[in-house]
Amino acid sequence: METNRKVTLNYNDGQSIDLPVLEGSLGPDVVDIRTFGKTGMFTFDPGFLATASCESKITFIDGDEGKLYYRGYPIEQLAENSDYLEVCYLLMNGELPTAEQKKTFDGLILRHDMLHDQIFSIFKGFRRDAHPMAVMVGVVGALSAFYHDSLDINNPRHREIASHRLIAKIPTIAAQAYRYNKGLPFSYPKAGLSYAENFLHMMFSTPVEEYKVNPVLARAMDRIFTLHADHEQNASTSTVRLAGSSGANPFACIAAGIACLWGPSHGGANEAVLKMLDEIGDVENVPAFMEGVKNKTHKLMGFGHRVYKNMDPRADIMRSTCYEVLNELGLHNDPQFKLAMALEKIALEDPYFVERKLYPNVDFYSGIVLSAIGIPVSMFTPIFALARTVGWISHWAEMISDPGMKIGRPRQLYTGAPRRDYVPVTERK
Repeated sequence: METNRKVTLNYNDGQSIDLPVLEGSLGPDVVDIRTFGKTGMFTFDPGFLATASCESKITFIDGDEGKLYYRGYPIEQLAENSDYLEVCYLLMNGELPTAEQKKTFDGLILRHDMLHDQIFSIFKGFRRDAHPMAVMVGVVGALSAFYHDSLDINNPRHREIASHRLIAKIPTIAAQAYRYNKGLPFSYPKAGLSYAENFLHMMFSTPVEEYKVNPVLARAMDRIFTLHADHEQNASTSTVRLAGSSGANPFACIAAGIACLWGPSHGGANEAVLKMLDEIGDVENVPAFMEGVKNKTHKLMGFGHRVYKNMDPRADIMRSTCYEVLNELGLHNDPQFKLAMALEKIALEDPYFVERKLYPNVDFYSGIVLSAIGIPVSMFTPIFALARTVGWISHWAEMISDPGMKIGRPRQLYTGAPRRDYVPVTERK
């Protein structure tokens, strides 16, 4: 909301413009620069480090204090007491559901996790060794060719149906991408299982024997989904919003978000942690590796965060989940885990890392958990996409329902050649 305060900008020898200061319910105030163009200039902010691209009521991050709220609820409370589908309802609707609303919503999502049978033909158009994220981008984008009854983005009911379908079907698509890559037969969803249980069932069941889902592993998976459900205006969420601002259908917008998430600087962080641990090799090599980090000859993955300048609030939750999973599977003496704990100890005690606030983040632990469950590294980012779908669709719906929405059109600082005239090829030197 607008305050009585303004920022006055003086320019061009005595000219000035007043820019209103806006106040959010949490976080720093922002300067409204929508009228800045009247000066004949534009602002320059590569990477949008100091720019609020939109107004949103969904997620709040305080990077300095290490806080993450979904619709005002601290992530720690939701991860401990809630489950992923309840968090989905919260992100989409703004409030936690009543018991009856939760039952209805859970049933709705779990009844629509099947894919149209012809969609399985799309999987077969990919090479077997295709990366699961490539398959995810293609199949999710193709959903608009099958569900024509939910493509009118100006119809609230259509937006709701498309949102439910995406949340319901993304786990099925992710699991089938894995199975296709491994040469396994497709596995259909199973009634009576929770969202996380169903995903594990579709990933690991075989036709020749019954697959029993371990409740500890299902709870860990559900918690991973919850911790990654949304994270404010990150690169992939901004991509979904930008694509959606053109009026593109929701399936295309989510496919765009998946493509952005595929970038190693965004969704590949937990994969990078495991690669780092493999490169270190043994606990006895940890001190030398950490000295290499200080000397900038090695890169420390899974520590620090672009947004969080304090402890990542999701990291402690994932750390305890890591212990639960490894103890359940009898892997507490796992060499990779011992390596990780040795890195963690140095990072939390060595003044070099403490002063720079290079604390372990959520990706440091989540990769270890996923690996222990039996999920290959190539599936880490698809699982991230699965979890983040509800955040993307919530932001998309929020934007589309805003009567003031405009198509995204960033400006630029042009540094290329000035105007010049064409010279025929025979006259060029």
